[in-house]
Amino acid sequence: MQNEITTPGPLLDENGELARRGFARRPLMHYNPACVGLTPLAPLNRLRLKEWDYYGITAPDWFFGVAVSHAGLAGVVFVYFVDFTALTTDEATVLTPLGRGCRLPHTSTEGDVEFGRAGVEISFRRHPTERHLKIDWPKLGSGKRLTLDVVLAQPEHFESIVMATPIGPRRFYHNEKINCLAATGRLRIGDREIIVKPEEAAATLDWGRGVWAYDTFWNWANASGRLPDGTPFGLNLGCGFGDLSAATENCFFLDGKMHKLGWVDIAYNPSDYLRPWRFVDDAGRLDLTLTPFYDRHDATNLGVISSVAHQMFGRYNGRVVTDDGVEIQVRDLVGWAEEVRSRW
Repeated sequence: MQNEITTPGPLLDENGELARRGFARRPLMHYNPACVGLTPLAPLNRLRLKEWDYYGITAPDWFFGVAVSHAGLAGVVFVYFVDFTALTTDEATVLTPLGRGCRLPHTSTEGDVEFGRAGVEISFRRHPTERHLKIDWPKLGSGKRLTLDVVLAQPEHFESIVMATPIGPRRFYHNEKINCLAATGRLRIGDREIIVKPEEAAATLDWGRGVWAYDTFWNWANASGRLPDGTPFGLNLGCGFGDLSAATENCFFLDGKMHKLGWVDIAYNPSDYLRPWRFVDDAGRLDLTLTPFYDRHDATNLGVISSVAHQMFGRYNGRVVTDDGVEIQVRDLVGWAEEVRSRW
């Protein structure tokens, strides 16, 4: 079952529970965090409220990720740069108590994110058909300074996958993922400057708000790039985000149009994450294999917040079938798939 939400309305009812369940192609559900934790049954949900804006920019030779997140008990802000040639990661994180400095808008369609702490300056600015990211991070793990100034194009016709998913009786996951945002600008790490070109680099936005359980697990697979003829092509697959009986977030994007999928089996070997990952849907419309070339393994233990993550970068090959029945061959599309176990 894939319940599509097609009309605007509130995300939460007066009890702080999901008013509707399912998916939408645009952000139609109005999120109001003031509704969270209003009932006597769920007073601690305010501390369980998770909010984040995450951008991942993929190019043929590198990947850049940045997030500003409010995890209730703490704010978590991070950047990382993956060099696909050297197979290395350079990264850094700033934590703030009780999410100080991590104020995030209630909608993805308007509002900016501004963060400034410990010498770090980050801004995500929303404009009608683009997003402008600026970052000045004085010292990564390597000791190098990172600066970024890029514009991500978001044409008006681009659809996204928007989810309203229950997590138990009084928790929820509200998320929007937007693929194939062509990137233009500059990225500098130390003495290395990268000219970010829209024909080579594309971004994914992961915009999330919700009340999660303390112990969580998920798989997420994503890619933003182009087919050989230059058509923007994006992929989003996932599970573990709650009760998916009303809808999954599985889909792919072709020139901004979302093609919805049902259930997708994700098969991989947790004893060797570098072995191929296989993705097959339940209707014969998707059969893809990710062959990883790099494991960005991250293990964090900060007491009340901890996580173990394997973000596998690789190349997708296989086939997908559009809503109109057209088969598309996917060849060497750079993307990632991940397994994450968190306590947050």
